[in-house]
Amino acid sequence: MGVFGKIFGNSDSKDTPESGFQWGNLTELKQLDNIVLESEEVPVIIFKHSTRCPVSRMALKNFENEYNIEEGSAKPYFLDLIAHRDISNEIASRFKVTHQSPQVIVIKNGQEIYNTSHDDIDAGIVKSKL
Repeated sequence: MGVFGKIFGNSDSKDTPESGFQWGNLTELKQLDNIVLESEEVPVIIFKHSTRCPVSRMALKNFENEYNIEEGSAKPYFLDLIAHRDISNEIASRFKVTHQSPQVIVIKNGQEIYNTSHDDIDAGIVKSKL
């Protein structure tokens, strides 16, 4: 593995979120209805991740390392958008956000209240939006 591979990881790998982080896996379109309902009680964070993109991998790792939102204050969901592009497309349509990857979207009371992508993903800023 080259220098960039050691820093960013192998772009061919099918990486998943860090095992110690408590993500909800977003794998079915019907979950979006539940997310809307959940967001009435607690803000929902959706992390859209491309398993083929080293920038996405780095953003995911940084977000997980920086995440210090108290359990129960938000519900984080992980979307592998390569495996579930249909869900990614529905998120863009339903919440009126432009598709990006990587991307973080915060849903509160059924509405998108914040979204950002790429190097602008910052767990501290996400926390301040809750």
